[in-house]
Amino acid sequence: MATVFWDSREMILLDILPKGESANADRYCETLDRLRHAVRRKRPGLLRSGVVFQHDNATPPPHPHMAKRTKEWLDRYRWDIIPHPAHSQDLAPSDFHLFGPLKHHLGGKKFEDED
Repeated sequence: MATVFWDSREMILLDILPKGESANADRYCETLDRLRHAVRRKRPGLLRSGVVFQHDNATPPPHPHMAKRTKEWLDRYRWDIIPHPAHSQDLAPSDFHLFGPLKHHLGGKKFEDED
């Protein structure tokens, strides 16, 4: 599973969940730690001025982005959350900026195996 974090300018972090690992709150908070470091590196000053964050909510239950540990992490760093209905058929507005370029990049490529 790939988790992609981006802003209006570019991809900030791509996190790949290794085969056999579970998407749980501990792993998600580790990913958020990596995201926080990537934001600090790519967008100096943004962490001080405030991060507005949107979860996709597409993760199968139990939802790591809704776990108590995740909420505590988000509260500790004061990241504002934009709501998005769980399992909504509507794409998040930001998805339009990802899927087009991704489709263009992957178009016509063939992969021999999962790696």
